[in-house]
Amino acid sequence: MPSTDTRRRSETLHEPSSTARALVWAGAGVAVVLALFAIDLLLPSLYPLSLSTRAQDGLTLAISVLIESLPFIALGVVLSIVVQVWVPPGVIERWLPRAAWARRAVLSLLGMLIPVCECGNVPFARGLLMRGFSVPETMTFLIAAPIVNPIVIITTHAAFGFDDGILIARLVGGYLIANLIGWLYSLHRDPDGLLTERFRETCELVAHEPGGRVRRSLAQFVVELRAVMPALIIGSAIAGAVQVLVPRETLLAIGSDPALSIVAMIALAMVVSNCSNVDSFFALSFASTFTPGSIVAFLLVGPLVDVKMLALLRTTFTTRTLAGVVVVVVLSAFAIATGVNLFA
Repeated sequence: MPSTDTRRRSETLHEPSSTARALVWAGAGVAVVLALFAIDLLLPSLYPLSLSTRAQDGLTLAISVLIESLPFIALGVVLSIVVQVWVPPGVIERWLPRAAWARRAVLSLLGMLIPVCECGNVPFARGLLMRGFSVPETMTFLIAAPIVNPIVIITTHAAFGFDDGILIARLVGGYLIANLIGWLYSLHRDPDGLLTERFRETCELVAHEPGGRVRRSLAQFVVELRAVMPALIIGSAIAGAVQVLVPRETLLAIGSDPALSIVAMIALAMVVSNCSNVDSFFALSFASTFTPGSIVAFLLVGPLVDVKMLALLRTTFTTRTLAGVVVVVVLSAFAIATGVNLFA
């Protein structure tokens, strides 16, 4: 174990690069927002409202997304600390199968015991990684948990019941997509290379954190909030800006076409960044004009790869990794939605 002085020197050496990456990430988020407003200024005829009104609407939406997510972020951080610091080594692992595919299959159901949305699952998944779970195992949990958690199951049933198989398609589809992603990334030659350098540095620092459990818990709480909150704020800002600047009428105009309606709802899901605990009621408002399959696509894609979620995932996984996840999720959701349209 390195000495305290050595660890402090290591932190000092890594601080400039970490700060630079944080500034680049923040700058990218600001640039996207500014670009959207620039497009709006250049194409005023597309939108009936004034820029100031839309700016206020965008700010309101961004703040609402942020406020909606904060309790789940805090709960996820607490659960992450419990798993990493307070649960003795081997307690969770001994209940899991030895076969890799079976471990992933069980971990993808762990979300049924955790009543948080996708935002809270990110810090919890980071805790699993720090505990020693593999990247494919953690990704399987992370993708499945926002869909198979109990609150999402209850709200989806409250909104749609068993009509058109939407509830079943969402649960089974989310489970299958999660295990598909876990299997694909288990084939990667260097799973640790899927993680950002900054997260790997955080794992090293946390692993060598001195002191008792209370001190380690407080230190980990600060580390997780410092990592997740900037991404959440930027993701919320981008989600708010996109919602007021992208003309939703264009998406709604193609709602009756079996294929285009799926594409439109996938795009809408990635833009609006609703919490998975309540997104069923948002989707319900489109049920009369959009196909059942497109509703399923919305309910699958939104919790997994919307703008806010991608910003949070970027605190842990590389951009290339997330690009692969987006491709798999979107293509899988399109295939499942097409099947629902054929049989509904």
